[in-house]
Amino acid sequence: MKPLPPSATTAPPPALADDQSRPGLVRETWFVELAFLVPAVVVAIDTFAAHLGGVGTISRFPVIIHGHPVANLILGVASYLSVGAVVPLALLLLARTGQGPATLGLTTPRWRDLLPGIGIATATYATVVVLSQLLAALAAHHRRLFAQPSIGHVPVYYIVFGLAVSAVTAVTEETMVNGYLLTRLGQLGWAPGRALLLSMVLRTSYHVYYGLGFLLTIPFGYYAGRSFQKHHRLTRPILAHFVYDATILTIAVLAAQHP
Repeated sequence: MKPLPPSATTAPPPALADDQSRPGLVRETWFVELAFLVPAVVVAIDTFAAHLGGVGTISRFPVIIHGHPVANLILGVASYLSVGAVVPLALLLLARTGQGPATLGLTTPRWRDLLPGIGIATATYATVVVLSQLLAALAAHHRRLFAQPSIGHVPVYYIVFGLAVSAVTAVTEETMVNGYLLTRLGQLGWAPGRALLLSMVLRTSYHVYYGLGFLLTIPFGYYAGRSFQKHHRLTRPILAHFVYDATILTIAVLAAQHP
């Protein structure tokens, strides 16, 4: 049988760090994750505090210049790119220890990635529906503890905004939480279950602007993390995250056309 080309095989997990490189990797992991998490968590806490204080609603699409939706779209997308500023640094540091894009499974999307990615997104939708039913009674009696970001009335072409935000979010979160963190924890000898649990805790930490609604972000973190741990194909959770967010935001923009 003809062997599969390297790009079609699943990359093995990284080797354990030796005694000399381990302290450096520990420090590096702390610094990189703090650089990624601290700004996001602080913004999330401030946003939810504003919600509790009745200052205003959480907006998916911020208004930068009143009365100029096209300018808001362009400026909004440009400013949102800053969310992914730490991604090139994380990829560079991984490459310096031998985990380049091919090793991470960060390759051109193919059907072998797209279909599992859609499967992850679909499984998340189904799980969130069940969890939403379980949380409905609590939300009815403690509505202030749940925050739902508002779309407002926006033009239909803001679907482009939603797609751009979804792409930046997907690449950033999956690279930092799965590609970088799970790879480094594996090198440091963490058990897969323990590493996955930490990744899920950190992933939900910057979603606290939802209030208790952050619980609905847990299923995706589990499915995406397990996928990366098993297959070492970072493209899959990125596609899954993009499909999940883009579908929700597209539906929300279309629904806003018929208030």
